[in-house]
Amino acid sequence: MESQFQFDWQAALDAVPFLLKGAPYTLMISFGGLLVGFALGILFGLLSLNRRWYLRWPATAYIEVFRGTPILVQVLFIFYGLPDLIGAPIDPITAAIAAIAFNSGAYISEVVRGGVQSIAKGQREAGLSLGLSRTQTFWTIIWPQAFRRMIPPLGNQAIVSIKDTSLFSVIGVGELVRQGQVYIANTFTAFEVYFVVAIMYLIITLSLSFLLRLIERRGMTAA
Repeated sequence: MESQFQFDWQAALDAVPFLLKGAPYTLMISFGGLLVGFALGILFGLLSLNRRWYLRWPATAYIEVFRGTPILVQVLFIFYGLPDLIGAPIDPITAAIAAIAFNSGAYISEVVRGGVQSIAKGQREAGLSLGLSRTQTFWTIIWPQAFRRMIPPLGNQAIVSIKDTSLFSVIGVGELVRQGQVYIANTFTAFEVYFVVAIMYLIITLSLSFLLRLIERRGMTAA
């Protein structure tokens, strides 16, 4: 039996202006969450390297919990569960940004830990032999080298987090997927609309990948 389906290009084009309303939410949640997640990643990544167990263990617990549970469960817990604990509702946008922040922070922590550990111990010893303190040695010698090595995995995490925003339609965030669902409910053009949504995500992630490659090349040139 032959399918009678034909792709409606006009329906796809008509959906674009409506779907674009969700793009700012997708970008705001992604980069807002990643900004906080990067700060958390540095903090907990460095704590996980600390020799003091009472600093290292909490960092390890945070990393394992947020890497070991789905981000969908995390955002549902933040949006529906935390209000019972704090006695106040949480805005969907705030819940979404928090989910990206805590989730990406756990993965970035591992990137930070691996990047720092990849630097040879001789670099630290050289800094100390020059009369620098341990803190000065870390931030002026170890960290710049480690950060250059972190750029590719940090870029990969950014792309993953952007795609993860598609899950937040379950709490009513008006990002790309949610806008698509609303549009489909009125037009019944699911194939065309989700095709356009996929293209929009692809444009965002490819643009970010291109930008990260430029940054990585400049970092290698500077090195």
